[in-house]
Amino acid sequence: MLIREYRGAADDADLYRIRRLAFGGPRESEGPKDHFSYRPEGHWALVAEDDGEPVGCVRVRNYRQFFGGAAVPMGGISTVAVDPHARGRGVANAMLDQVLPGMRDRGQSISALFPSAPPLYRGRGWEQTGTNERVTLSPYALARLPKPAPRPTMRRLRKDDLPALHQAYVTYASTVDGMLDRSEPGFDHADYLGFDIVDLVPGPDGLLGYLWAERVSDTKIDCNDLVAHDRDTALGLLHNLSLWAGNIEEISLRLIDPAWWDLLVDQPVEHHKHNHPWMLRVVDLAAAVAARGWPLAAHLADLAVDIEVIDEHAPWQAGRHRLIVESGTVRCEPGGSGAVQLAARALGPWYAGSADSAMLRRAGLLSGDADAARLLDVLTGAPHIVMMGNAF
Repeated sequence: MLIREYRGAADDADLYRIRRLAFGGPRESEGPKDHFSYRPEGHWALVAEDDGEPVGCVRVRNYRQFFGGAAVPMGGISTVAVDPHARGRGVANAMLDQVLPGMRDRGQSISALFPSAPPLYRGRGWEQTGTNERVTLSPYALARLPKPAPRPTMRRLRKDDLPALHQAYVTYASTVDGMLDRSEPGFDHADYLGFDIVDLVPGPDGLLGYLWAERVSDTKIDCNDLVAHDRDTALGLLHNLSLWAGNIEEISLRLIDPAWWDLLVDQPVEHHKHNHPWMLRVVDLAAAVAARGWPLAAHLADLAVDIEVIDEHAPWQAGRHRLIVESGTVRCEPGGSGAVQLAARALGPWYAGSADSAMLRRAGLLSGDADAARLLDVLTGAPHIVMMGNAF
């Protein structure tokens, strides 16, 4: 079996067939967007070949993901698919083994994915880290919210609003660990112009917020982004959704901001929430530490935590390291005593701050000095919510 680079449009038909069998879809592709050659600057890919024929593929999206307020280069793993006759022969593992050094060489120091087969990815060092949640509710539930005073003025998106819309998103997203920055070539902000609903709340210095939604059926609206920089803007946008009462039966609301959902909405005792969890892996520890923001480091005295990483699939980062906090910055250097031992799977939840050392210890992913391990929690502010507002 050969693992090679994707060769462009010449591979598209074979990979579409393999992907359709794995994930569903029409037998015939519906257009350019169905193929790997669409917006090639936004991703790279590998193909598994057996006897000269493609039998598997994996695509890695060129993303950046916010942690500690900094956008960290991230490889978004998607479309991991294997031809039915070739399954059970290690094809997916072989592709992932090549993906890891490929991401490191491209400067993608972390990697995220939405797992269809968690054991496969856990076996290569990814671990469940964050959420991608939706709640389904009646528009009448939003009608009970307090009315903002005054109600924000809204208008439809125009082409010249696109930079301001993106800035409004980034201003919010940079405050929530796990969100993508949506600035990479794979994102075309002009796509917003084709969506059913993109309502803006203008302010004196840019947008105060916006709502992006699609009417997906006669009875349902999917709200994909609801971004608001203050309480009245959030209540105004939510009130606008409530005005669909009588025209639709339900709203599927992506939960990208805990502030308006947990602190503003009157949630019923029981409600339906759907979560599409995602996994994270640290690909290059030293580079990932250098790229991340560390807001709490500015409040810490100078210190060092000695760790030992057990990572057979990324041997370049296996072994002993020192995490050094000095003058408000954090860096990772080789060496130290290895006082805290971390499995490869522990690095993602630790880096994101979604799990603290006690949780990782109970899961069998961390061992060693408990006091030193608690310093790792202090660095990331663990545990806290980590969320993503995109799926791929």
